[in-house]
Amino acid sequence: MKRLLWLGVGLAVGAIVVRKISRKANEFTPSGIATSLSESAGGLVESLRSFVEDVREGMAEREQEIHAAFAAGELYEDKFADLRDDAQGGSHGRHAQEGQR
Repeated sequence: MKRLLWLGVGLAVGAIVVRKISRKANEFTPSGIATSLSESAGGLVESLRSFVEDVREGMAEREQEIHAAFAAGELYEDKFADLRDDAQGGSHGRHAQEGQR
């Protein structure tokens, strides 16, 4: 009876190992690689789509802030002016100074 039990356990473990190895080997076939790449590309496209949506939402919020400040007659404080090249104004930028030399 013990031998029959161990034979059953051995068959079960062997079947599980064979299934795992077969799945892993299938990942390295051309169709498995294509499936993996398509899933990765799908995730990348979804991430890019989400990023673009977040940027558009941020742009819309910023535009609303600017319009609200303009409608109220206030000077809108540009928090990011120091990050741009033309922070000093149109004719005072780096390119304008190079043209004057």
